[in-house]
Amino acid sequence: MGAYERIPIRWSKDLRRWDRCGDVFSAIPDWASHDVPGVKNLWAPDLSFFNGKYHLYYSVSTFGSNDSAIGLATNRTLDPASTQYRWQDEGKIIQSRHYHDWNAIDPNMILDHAGQPWLAFGSHWGGIKLRRIDARTGRLSADDTKLYSLAARLPGQEGRPVEAPFIIRRGAFYYLFVSFDRCCRGAESTYKIMVGRSQKVTGPYTDRRNTPMTRGGGTLLVASAGRWRGPGHNAVLQEGGQDKIMYHAYDAEEGGVPKLRIGSLVWDSNGWPLAAPPDAAS
Repeated sequence: MGAYERIPIRWSKDLRRWDRCGDVFSAIPDWASHDVPGVKNLWAPDLSFFNGKYHLYYSVSTFGSNDSAIGLATNRTLDPASTQYRWQDEGKIIQSRHYHDWNAIDPNMILDHAGQPWLAFGSHWGGIKLRRIDARTGRLSADDTKLYSLAARLPGQEGRPVEAPFIIRRGAFYYLFVSFDRCCRGAESTYKIMVGRSQKVTGPYTDRRNTPMTRGGGTLLVASAGRWRGPGHNAVLQEGGQDKIMYHAYDAEEGGVPKLRIGSLVWDSNGWPLAAPPDAAS
């Protein structure tokens, strides 16, 4: 059984050395194998905390398909030594089919200014979507069933490559980070990280030039440089006033091996993020 079937867990004291400390699952959940035939791996987990639990949303799909689903696992604690430590699979949250113009993978949870949870997700097809979540259950809200559109590439772009949303709140704005172009091709990957912002979690998100992200907009944040190719699928750690940006990139000097990169995220006078090179991270 491969590690990615189980969602491996790692921990670190300094964000530099990471040690393996178990897995979320012992095998792919039965519902996932049934609802997404051919699934071999679970990927793109996103961890958040609300309503007294840790919520881990994850992707269930086969590569290049939008016959996909997002599942949820919960835990009371992240301490494996605790008697309460147990990952409970809560099943399927949302599913897309081949006839949908969206793809239910790459989940990301954001709590808005009122503590209301929202789930962003999406890859290629019609782009990045958002659904309101019931804070009590962690499932889709019955009070707001709208599928909000947050970002998309323009028609005519092959595959309309935009995916991997990550939303943070800072000051008066919500910032939407996404990845443009091609992932998973080793040193030939063309992935890059883009960003836009909005005063509402539901959008509209625009870039520095005020171009809507639903019309292909996005301000470049991190691109290929030197040995590091195809940076993308980022997350942002906001802690103690020191923001960090995390993403994977392919090391061209080691045959295109994917590696974790972590650098500082700073902000200019107009409230736009700038990514420092990882080697300059504090």
